[in-house]
Amino acid sequence: MAASEESEADTRRRLRELPSVDRLAVSVARAELAERRRALLAGEPVEEDLLAGAQSRLRPSLRRVLNATGVIVHTNLGRAPLSRPAREALGRAARGYGNLELDLDSGGRGSRRMHVEGLLRELTGAEAAIVVNNCAAAVLLAAAALAGDGRELVVSRGQLVEIGGGFRIPEVIAQAGARLVEVGTTNRTRAEDYERAIGPNTGAVLRAHPSNFRTLGFVEHVEIEELCRLAVPVIDDVGSGVLAEQMELLADEPPVRRSVRAGAALVCFSGDKLLGGPQAGIMVGRHDAVAAAARHPLARALRIDKLSLAALEATLALYRDPDLAAREIPVLAMLNAPAADLQRRAGRLAEATGGEVIQSASRVGGGALPLLELRGPAVALDAGAGGAEALALALRRGEPPLLARIHEGRLLLDPRTLSDEEAAEAAEAIRAALA
Repeated sequence: MAASEESEADTRRRLRELPSVDRLAVSVARAELAERRRALLAGEPVEEDLLAGAQSRLRPSLRRVLNATGVIVHTNLGRAPLSRPAREALGRAARGYGNLELDLDSGGRGSRRMHVEGLLRELTGAEAAIVVNNCAAAVLLAAAALAGDGRELVVSRGQLVEIGGGFRIPEVIAQAGARLVEVGTTNRTRAEDYERAIGPNTGAVLRAHPSNFRTLGFVEHVEIEELCRLAVPVIDDVGSGVLAEQMELLADEPPVRRSVRAGAALVCFSGDKLLGGPQAGIMVGRHDAVAAAARHPLARALRIDKLSLAALEATLALYRDPDLAAREIPVLAMLNAPAADLQRRAGRLAEATGGEVIQSASRVGGGALPLLELRGPAVALDAGAGGAEALALALRRGEPPLLARIHEGRLLLDPRTLSDEEAAEAAEAIRAALA
């Protein structure tokens, strides 16, 4: 049978396997009525529109959203949007089987580390690398591997931070089986504070970058180079994962390569923040430290999945050409968006919606660069009698949902986090909601 005939036969088979309209309608109706009965019996308020409830059940729960908030790395919206090469790599990996843990040369078992370790070594200068499912997992694994079994982990009091979701450094250290030793004060920690705390039972020193806040004024901290001259391994949690060191806007975030050059045993960072890739916890550093993390029992429980790994590999490959990365990786492109492009997009959006172009500020988000404001245009909409909250709700309930922000009673649409195509979709969604 020719390839075209096989494809045609496969399409006919899939069409036959689609559920009938009657069967689908009955299934959804039963589920909706069962939920209404449960709510009525429990005395809960029940919406009368059964059809709307049924339609809602037919929609997928995880949906594409238009982000007009101006927050680039928006945690609630999935953080970094993926580049075209990363999306294509993800699709290829999802299509069928892959050599996730197979060495194609020998035919024997391989390691999923091999797909990105070479790239990470090339891009960061590290001796070795391993990837887990997020940065919190990377810090947990690093602490367990280098300071578990009751050994001491030395941390500055100014770095005992909490990030989103209640992730607290002291609790992570406890879960890793290490014993926390605090040094210095909230605002000032010196090298001699670490030196006095280090003893025969010290497993490592942990430096945690205060990603989502800054301390100003009478402050002092120890730079990574000085920490790495201490007599124990250093775990450096640099947070957002800056590889685009050429971008001036990112100067206040710690670059990964600096920590590697300084000699940190393990450098931990996120894949889905300023790196611009999928959710991942990346660890780069010395051979011995990475090997200790890789053989720890937690490594299997925290490992990354094949789809994220494929998208991460494609994202990292873009960094071989910094100019290409700046264009292709959406997070970097939004940070560097030319003022003329933003003004043009805002003008078209205002014309299509009856809004007004005003000056506003975008944010990086994702716990990175909390003091940075990216000045630029936004489109302000007068919401009418219903008010901004009602319009925002209508837009969130649209298809696709549109997220904006409310400022002084008006709805603001930020063109920085919308492509030209998405801005056209946003205009259509607004027209539908106002109608």
